[in-house]
Amino acid sequence: MESLIFNQLAFARKNTLRILEGVTESDATRIPENFRNHILWHAGHIYLVQERFAFMLHGFDGQLPESFMALFAAGTTPLTWTETPPSMSEVIEGLGQQKQRIQLALADKLADKAPSPYTTSSGFRLETIGEFLNFTLYHEGMHISTIKHYKMLLSL
Repeated sequence: MESLIFNQLAFARKNTLRILEGVTESDATRIPENFRNHILWHAGHIYLVQERFAFMLHGFDGQLPESFMALFAAGTTPLTWTETPPSMSEVIEGLGQQKQRIQLALADKLADKAPSPYTTSSGFRLETIGEFLNFTLYHEGMHISTIKHYKMLLSL
């Protein structure tokens, strides 16, 4: 089971990084008409949620820049940002390094109970570290689908 989750995490992240290839800094911050976020927000949000679900919600140290909660948490939007966001290349670099940190830190911990069960905004209850990681596959896939749609809308 452990290798399956880590293989799926690596597969999902490889595809995420492939989809983000070639997105320029200026295109990453263009918001499609009638939407409230852009590609940079979605990429930063993927990083934030993965960091929280892999590390922080279990009491482990994560690598989350201070501004990320204000910029990329659920419900935030670049339309109200008051802080300067990281560049797209910085977020991509973080996404690229994150999967290896997760596997190194959480090997043999997937069956461990989380300090507190967590119910996602969609109503799904997570109790073990493996369940948290498995849920992030679904989460990342949702946001990658949105990024793909944004790329089509923006003709990228």
